[in-house]
Amino acid sequence: MSEPIRLAKRVAALRGCSRADAERYVEDGWVSVDGVVIDRPQHKVTTEVVTIAADASLAPPEPATLLLHKPPGFDAISGSNPAASLATAAAHWSEDASGVRPLRRHLLNLTPLVPLDREASGLLVLTQDGRVWRRLSEDGDEIEHEYLVEIAGEIAPWGLRRLNHGLSYEGRELPPCKVSWQSEARLRFAIKAVQGGQLRAMCKQVGLEVVSIRRLRIGRISLGKLPVGEWRFLATHERF
Repeated sequence: MSEPIRLAKRVAALRGCSRADAERYVEDGWVSVDGVVIDRPQHKVTTEVVTIAADASLAPPEPATLLLHKPPGFDAISGSNPAASLATAAAHWSEDASGVRPLRRHLLNLTPLVPLDREASGLLVLTQDGRVWRRLSEDGDEIEHEYLVEIAGEIAPWGLRRLNHGLSYEGRELPPCKVSWQSEARLRFAIKAVQGGQLRAMCKQVGLEVVSIRRLRIGRISLGKLPVGEWRFLATHERF
């Protein structure tokens, strides 16, 4: 039986390229071992069939953006229990239709964007892409978010009208937003430039107690059927 060798060494021999280039082919997901993509250059092979994709390229791979369904109790941006820790290979949604080939490097150096209260759940963005960072940071106040808020209590007279326009938070008058009843115990908020704790404070001002908050949408990107605690890739055609 052949002695085991590193996958990168086998690829270098097959491709007739340098060891450094062979490692890039492997890391970028262009190499399969017995039909399974392996992205670890140090993976040992013997008699397995090693295949390099016909369209393999050394062009730098596109930076990834992950859409995570954050559960309650995780910190969105910073804190002792970061939601970014959920960005693991095991938590990748099996029905992800983005077409992005998952690679280990996609789970590295991810920056969480768009704050979400620790006890809230819903859509959270983790990205390696500077373009996404600029869009959600520099233009963030212009992007509408949608929230489903479960409430308890009896709403004050004209409360729904005041939620839409007429409240203040931390000393400033809030701009108009769109609030409607989803059911007897749920309100739907479509709102821009929301701050931490703002939705709870708004509800409290009209006599309501917030039971739970879930972010359904950021701009044109919705949570959809993404299960709690799982993530999918932002597809190349999707824009916030």
